[in-house]
Amino acid sequence: MAAVNPLGRDSVLGLTDIVRLVQDDLARVEDVFRSQVRSDVRLVGEIGRYIQEGGGKRVRPALLLLAGRLCGYRGERAVTLASTVEFIHTASLLHDDIIDEATTRRGRRSVNSRWGNDITVLLGDFLYTKSMAMALSQDNLRILRLLSDVTLRLIEGEILEIERNGNLRVTEEDHLDTIRRKTADLFAACTRIGAILGDVGEERERALGSYGLNLGLCFQMVDDLLDFTAEEKTLGKPVANDLREGKVTLPMIFLLRRGGKAAAEKVKAVLDDRGFSRVTREELVRMARECGALDEAREMAEGYADVARRDLLAFDPSPYREALEALPGFILARDH
Repeated sequence: MAAVNPLGRDSVLGLTDIVRLVQDDLARVEDVFRSQVRSDVRLVGEIGRYIQEGGGKRVRPALLLLAGRLCGYRGERAVTLASTVEFIHTASLLHDDIIDEATTRRGRRSVNSRWGNDITVLLGDFLYTKSMAMALSQDNLRILRLLSDVTLRLIEGEILEIERNGNLRVTEEDHLDTIRRKTADLFAACTRIGAILGDVGEERERALGSYGLNLGLCFQMVDDLLDFTAEEKTLGKPVANDLREGKVTLPMIFLLRRGGKAAAEKVKAVLDDRGFSRVTREELVRMARECGALDEAREMAEGYADVARRDLLAFDPSPYREALEALPGFILARDH
């Protein structure tokens, strides 16, 4: 299935086409997720089912599975570890929604709005702890250390983001540091785990880790863009939410750099009001488009996608390399 890329690329494969090589293992990831959220505490299982029924792209598990296959690994550990990274990701989303006071997630009520913050934070803790137990069961100290480190960095990224909330002086470098910790390092962990399982050596492990990192940076940059340019119905959550919550992301950083005093005053008004009572979202998007801020953010995302594709040249051509080469195009083309 081809899709026209709204960020300027030619037609690209859909995610279903990209992951078809590992679709059986992805189905098993869902089974592991379901079994691992079972608990003697009824509410844990109830919320776990609610989360799983909400769906999601499962990009991170697919990435780990494809990386493992690229490196020649066909064993059971990949399924367990793919489930582990999805647990880490899901736990981070639960905690994010509490911090952001979110009411929707993937077009449905968020867990915190339905069950409350106290239950949600504890469920996030449950998933983080469960993920470490699952990683420990694989008896691989390198992978356990990698997942432990990336989880700590993810939490540090969340703290940095809160610390920088509402700050008009946040730089491009600050934001890249935050999104690397919050998003890209987990992508890199997925691909590194595939390389470790395949035992392909330090050089190719480093190349595959670099691919995951660059792909993750591209992924979050597209998220930043979609927050301003997507339709709420398609996105599955309120649009322009980042700025409303005080987060100054790349489109706004570039708008502040290019738009001068007028842009700074409008962005500051939204940050002060925590909403669009004095300045409309459409007004900000128009300013960002006219001054080239959106184009600059798109070009940066495309640049990281190109670097990710080049990282894969360390591997011989194969269907798995082709699938991983197609992932950046899917990410650039997505609308939610």
